[in-house]
Amino acid sequence: MSSVHFHPGSDSGVNGNVAKMEDAKVEIDNGSHESAVPDTTDHNIRKKIAPFVMSFGFRIFGVILIILDIVLVIVDFSLPSKSREVGDILEAVSLTISFFFLIDVLLRVYVEGFKVYFTSKLNIIDAGVVVVTLVITMIYTFTDLSGASLIPRVVTFLRFLRIIILVRLLRLAIQKKELAKVTRRMVSENKRRYQKDGFDLDLTYVTDRVIAMSFPSSGKQSFYRNPIGEVAKFLDAKHGGHYKVYNLCSEKGYDPKFFHYRVERVFIDDHNVPSLEDMLKYTASVREWMSADPRNIIAIHCKGGKGRTGTMICTWLIDCDQFESAQDSLEYFGERRTDKSRSSKFQGVETPSQSRYVSYYQIMKTTFNRQMPPPQSLRIKSIRIHSVAGVGKGDGSDLKVRIIVKKELVFKCVCAKQENCMVFPDMGNNAAVISLQSGPVVQGDVKVMFESSAGLPKGYEDVPFYFWFNTSFIKDNKLFLHREELDNPHKPKNWNVYKEDFGVTMFFSEP
Repeated sequence: MSSVHFHPGSDSGVNGNVAKMEDAKVEIDNGSHESAVPDTTDHNIRKKIAPFVMSFGFRIFGVILIILDIVLVIVDFSLPSKSREVGDILEAVSLTISFFFLIDVLLRVYVEGFKVYFTSKLNIIDAGVVVVTLVITMIYTFTDLSGASLIPRVVTFLRFLRIIILVRLLRLAIQKKELAKVTRRMVSENKRRYQKDGFDLDLTYVTDRVIAMSFPSSGKQSFYRNPIGEVAKFLDAKHGGHYKVYNLCSEKGYDPKFFHYRVERVFIDDHNVPSLEDMLKYTASVREWMSADPRNIIAIHCKGGKGRTGTMICTWLIDCDQFESAQDSLEYFGERRTDKSRSSKFQGVETPSQSRYVSYYQIMKTTFNRQMPPPQSLRIKSIRIHSVAGVGKGDGSDLKVRIIVKKELVFKCVCAKQENCMVFPDMGNNAAVISLQSGPVVQGDVKVMFESSAGLPKGYEDVPFYFWFNTSFIKDNKLFLHREELDNPHKPKNWNVYKEDFGVTMFFSEP
């Protein structure tokens, strides 16, 4: 368990928090078995070998050896008695494989702990199969069949005993389950997982009443994402009758009966933002649910349980006054979602437009009393690309611009053909200006996408860079976004193309 200090304000009663700062310490379940002496030598050894023992490659190697050993048994059984020299070699290889499996089991027991490992029935069966097959292999290997050839019944019995090793077929089923577990951990990277009480899920308690998780999947997808049955079992066990699930994926859903029909959808495209209207509807829904019972919790997911999930969780943390600023809520979410014991890779909201919309919600709450901001219609006049050298052709002539409002394409221009626009290179200032001809009048949430014919690296949305903004927050008819505020250029891996001063300025006029 870990503790966190919230800063409840006037709306703190909405989700059951206390009003006094000295009582605002909440215990959060980290989903891991806490070690009483985490700095012991034994603990450090386990920490070092665990990634190897539980790695995808190690599991695959085990599956290959199981199949190989079964093939060896079949080949050995089919050999005539005169070919015992070959048989001896096969037995030696099989014995080596058997010892490998024993070491595999012992390592897993050591890494996971005796009690934790043997709480699983499959693990008990697996260990039993390993020990039994090892004993049989040793008996068969170290028994002289040539000396027993005068006693056909003994030979037949030993051969039959050898066939029993084919029970390792059962291990294939067990290893498939282990492989799925390892694959899920690999896909979730270093997101904080819930690995306690028989569960192993890509699921994090962000607060004691807010859960972030990846998509509850079925079929083939459950091999590498949270199985929906396990998620339902977890929520029923921990919060039976008091949970509500929010699915943020616009691209897919599932049968809500798994969660007793307490599922609400907010349609957000991957790597994109919710509309301001949907953000307000969502927080109103959560507010109503949380205030109905202090035991009620919410479980929120998108596909990976990071970008869209973090956006909406941070929005709620602001709405219920647990954080006053968008930045604080974003940093807190990233801290809770990231398991730094595995890697330092940030697992919070990292797409700039999503972070921008959390900031928009902060303003809607504090300035507009949870209401939509006054609408503002603006005409887009021109776009200035700063520090354009090295970006495509370096003069903006290779760019194409698409402007989208409410998922409808409202404007498109092709710079190379001067189609609906003209390009004016400003080489002295290392910039290029795209002047739009009959630029569109836009209002509300706007998406601007840039494509290139010069082979710029593509990222999210299969374009070099893009961004979202809302016209209600535009001041002085200008919007400037520097590199770290643009989707895709914000990633350090792209900074060899987009230099430190790279940015985009949108210029507007009245309609």
